[in-house]
Amino acid sequence: MALSKEEILTGLAEIINEVAGIPTSDVQPEKSFTDDLDVDSLSMVEVVVAAEEKFGVRIPDDEVKNLKTVGDAVDYIANATVSA
Repeated sequence: MALSKEEILTGLAEIINEVAGIPTSDVQPEKSFTDDLDVDSLSMVEVVVAAEEKFGVRIPDDEVKNLKTVGDAVDYIANATVSA
């Protein structure tokens, strides 16, 4: 069963909290990983790896650069879980 975008957002917020110490309430779809949440490239790799494990998806390295906002990541994961 596919996860809802809200469930993905919640899971992603927990991951970002663990990796970067960002409060889960600050992780919103419109937030930019780099500009708003101060997630650097190394932390982003950790977020991606954790998201891949948590959601059972594969996020290729060439796609990571396209994930500018939390919403981009939620959409990508939602689409990847549907097609998986």
